[in-house]
Amino acid sequence: MNAKTRIATFALAAMLLGSNAWADNGYRNSGAQYDYAKVISAEPIINYVTVKTPVQECWEEMQYYTVDHNAGKHGGRTLLGAIIGGVVGHQFGGGSGKDAATVAGTLIGAAIGNESSRARHGSAVERQGHPVERCETRYRSHQEERIDGYRVMYRYHGQKYMTEMPYDPGNRIKVRVDIRPAR
Repeated sequence: MNAKTRIATFALAAMLLGSNAWADNGYRNSGAQYDYAKVISAEPIINYVTVKTPVQECWEEMQYYTVDHNAGKHGGRTLLGAIIGGVVGHQFGGGSGKDAATVAGTLIGAAIGNESSRARHGSAVERQGHPVERCETRYRSHQEERIDGYRVMYRYHGQKYMTEMPYDPGNRIKVRVDIRPAR
């Protein structure tokens, strides 16, 4: 190796070592750095929420109805009674009163004919029922606790700090350290 090559190699090595020495003297750029702080406490932030749940409730009710087993047998006597009552009612009154008497006689005659038929054939009216299911949707409410985050107290270089976080950080918390000159 000749002298010029040795001098160039030495100069290059000095520059590289000099720049590393400059960086190792504690000078850093002004960007943020990170460190860890000790967590003193982490308390949950609790909110109470009302939750409504739909619940369908069903039950059985009896639905009752009446059945007349002789209903078709009463028609003839009822009609005959209405005709006779109308004829008899028409005999009374005069003018528009005659019309009212005819209508009243028809209704009374129909009722008498119907009762006569029921007395002859007997009463076959029966009350029956069948179960019917009824349902209704109701809402039940209850309270639930929800954790909305954590109130965290931590210590860094002897100073206490507080923050809120969405999770429990554990025993230590990562903090950003940003040192800048005062202005």
